[in-house]
Amino acid sequence: MSTQHGTPHEARRKRGMFRTKTVEQSILDTEEPEHSLKKSLSALDLTVFGVGVVIGTGIFVLTGKIAKEQAGPAVALSFVVAGVVCALAALCYAEFASTVPVAGSAYTFSYASLGELPAWIIGWDLILELALGCAVVAVGWSGYVRSLLDSAGVHLPAGLSGTHEGHFGFDLLATLLVLALTGILVLGMKLSSRVTALVVGVKVTVVLLVIVAGAFFITGANYTPFIPPSEPSRAGGGLAAPLSQLLFGFEPSNFGTMGIFAAAAVVFFAFIGFDIVATAAEETRNPQRDVPRGILGSLAICTVLYVAVSVVVTGMEKYSKLSTDAPLADAFKDLGHPFFADVISFGAAVGLTSVCMILLLGQSRVFFAMSRDGLLPRVFSRSHPRFGTPYRSTLALGGVVAVVSGFTSIDELAELVNIGTLFAFVVVAVGVVLLRRSRPDLPRSFRTPWVPVVPLLSVLASLWLMLNLPAETWVRFAIWMVVGFGVYFLYGRSHSRLGLRDRQGDGKD
Repeated sequence: MSTQHGTPHEARRKRGMFRTKTVEQSILDTEEPEHSLKKSLSALDLTVFGVGVVIGTGIFVLTGKIAKEQAGPAVALSFVVAGVVCALAALCYAEFASTVPVAGSAYTFSYASLGELPAWIIGWDLILELALGCAVVAVGWSGYVRSLLDSAGVHLPAGLSGTHEGHFGFDLLATLLVLALTGILVLGMKLSSRVTALVVGVKVTVVLLVIVAGAFFITGANYTPFIPPSEPSRAGGGLAAPLSQLLFGFEPSNFGTMGIFAAAAVVFFAFIGFDIVATAAEETRNPQRDVPRGILGSLAICTVLYVAVSVVVTGMEKYSKLSTDAPLADAFKDLGHPFFADVISFGAAVGLTSVCMILLLGQSRVFFAMSRDGLLPRVFSRSHPRFGTPYRSTLALGGVVAVVSGFTSIDELAELVNIGTLFAFVVVAVGVVLLRRSRPDLPRSFRTPWVPVVPLLSVLASLWLMLNLPAETWVRFAIWMVVGFGVYFLYGRSHSRLGLRDRQGDGKD
């Protein structure tokens, strides 16, 4: 691809906070020896990454919990609805990732289409969401492993078992997990993909075993009624209520037809993570072909598995009798098969390992891309001379996440991950339309169909799900964004490499 034609003009088409960085310049920056990443991934590697981060405890817990509380056996339809919403976003991500095969995902896409300040906002947002998500997952993993150790007669001291139930402690297992995964990520993407492939193979095998074994215990009567009668939701008041309720007085309902869509707003979060595949575009051997395959392939596999598990769990036990803590495991226990409950706990623990690793991978690539552009200190954009990985940003962020997961109980902040991801979906969908108009000349190996209809539907669907989040989540999100604006105006704006080119007036470093 040419890196010359139109670059100076395009870079200066917008100045100041909304200056855009051309696709050509983004690709040219990846060729700098000290700031380039090694290309080693295939479409299969990317698909494994996608499945690895999406399939976690949600498949063992969320399916039964939502069936009991919101949708009944029709939870399978909720997963289909959520899968369609994700597919709309995935089509937009696939076009951008194949057109701009550069690390950073939504941050890089925004820089090329919306401008520097919007790119900074989405990058700042993604760093928090992925770091916080990784810490939450590490704490959850620690809980499953402690449970398995207790079953084996091995008990950790209370002071090393984390903060829970009013007891303050250091979570040794969560910290060790994050540090170990950080080391693997530094040693190379190919090693990371092999470890992830092994972990994903184990947990998908567990999921398939559960589906096949559970199918023998299905009772047809448990599916009646498939869509239970509607009833008012018992959502909390004040800031704990969904924003849509506070703004419009809309009272959400459980069960019934509307319950299917309300449940979709919840189970959607079980799909979060497929977009992280786009952060590895720069490390893919043939990104124009393989990144769209990885994004769409992983999403399709995860949707099928989620629907299958939800059909099995609601067929094994009446939806109204399912437990909310471990519905699938408890369903097997109630039927006299505790072995499968232990298998599920093992699968959940193994599954969270890959989720944690890929969240670490995603945030380090976003941080690396922002550092390479000068919006964060350039020292973090150096790649390892031997392994070709962004080792400085990986080590720095891995250290922070290790400390947070070791000392903090942050389950109540997990919804920040959700609002951040949905915000990224909106930005990417808008960016696809804008880049189509501003740069129709760009070669696009994958094109989002029916533009602007598909991006518009993606924006509307994401905004609807955001409105179903508690108002307190919006408050926390707004506070983080205000801090981000401060960092940008105090540091990022004056150190931007694109801004430096504008000030020099010659379009070059």
